[in-house]
Amino acid sequence: MMVLSEIDNVARRAPSAKPPFTLGQLKKVVPSRCFNRSLVRSSLYLAVDIFISSLLLHATRFISFVPGQSGWVLWAIYWILQGCVLTGVWVIAHECGHHAFSDYAWVDDLVGLLLHSCLLVPYFSWKYSHRRHHSNTGNIERDEVFVPKTRAEVPSLTKLLNNPPGRILQIAITLTLGWPSYLLFNVSGRKYEQFASHYYPNAPIFNVRERLQVLVSDVALLGVAYCLYQVGIAFGFSWLLKVYGIPLLIVNGFLVLITFLQHTHPALPHYTGSEWEWLRGALTTVDRDYGILNHVFHHIADTHVAHHIFSTMPHYHAEEATRALKPVLGEYYQVDSTPIYTALLREFKECIYVEVESPQETGILWYKNKLS
Repeated sequence: MMVLSEIDNVARRAPSAKPPFTLGQLKKVVPSRCFNRSLVRSSLYLAVDIFISSLLLHATRFISFVPGQSGWVLWAIYWILQGCVLTGVWVIAHECGHHAFSDYAWVDDLVGLLLHSCLLVPYFSWKYSHRRHHSNTGNIERDEVFVPKTRAEVPSLTKLLNNPPGRILQIAITLTLGWPSYLLFNVSGRKYEQFASHYYPNAPIFNVRERLQVLVSDVALLGVAYCLYQVGIAFGFSWLLKVYGIPLLIVNGFLVLITFLQHTHPALPHYTGSEWEWLRGALTTVDRDYGILNHVFHHIADTHVAHHIFSTMPHYHAEEATRALKPVLGEYYQVDSTPIYTALLREFKECIYVEVESPQETGILWYKNKLS
């Protein structure tokens, strides 16, 4: 097993050659029970998250009576806790999109549509683009999210921001505006010749059969927006911002943070279409450790390698599957225990663009950061 550390993350790169094992061989070493989806068990995880979120919301009734700075401290605690719990809800909706919630596709889509719509996510639109991300992970020409730039594509402003204050600014913008920018304008996504948006049914992201469901997602979001408007009218928009808006910003920030760090590391390769293979691409991801939040986030970050290999596997089996996969994956399994804030700063510094290093590896690209 290869452990990517903060010290040797560049010197010890992940292997980029064709793996000496197949998907079938990997599946054989994972206990068959790990592939079982339980509607009851999945629903219990969801019920716990909703219960905790409801308790936190109820607690805000008392925060309003706390005066001065103490009240704002309590609000900050609420925002963080609620943001973390709702990120877990988001992950369960993500599992619905992978058909990992239950054995019934219609149940998964119904639950996913309800949950993601309440978090202002176009469920079907994201489900289809995310499915293509899993189908093309690591393919610089066809991947759908956090597609790295080549050296020629790096904007001139990057040189100006290539310093500690500039990187802090980039991180702040990415964590706050990255998610809505991706949904609205496909920022950091695959390059299309036409306008691409998760809200536009005719966008090149989707095929003809998917367009009606994209429209369903849009209608669901309009319904949620109307409900939020009525809540704002009834209770005040400042109250709505505090109990819902700010936690949602934290959820969005976590989504970007988690996704970025799962697929961005100086030791990870990317491939051109001619060199790319599905299994090689699926292994261009790294498990990260968020401490206690691993449980709150339903292990989306610390078992992400297994998730990319078997995306229909429920989260509650992912740890066991990861333990079973490690001996077979060997050096192809990537995990980095670097503290998240340190890793984020490092990746923004080291992973500016990708390029081919040698004529012998014309289809394999590595992260670089030298702009001069």
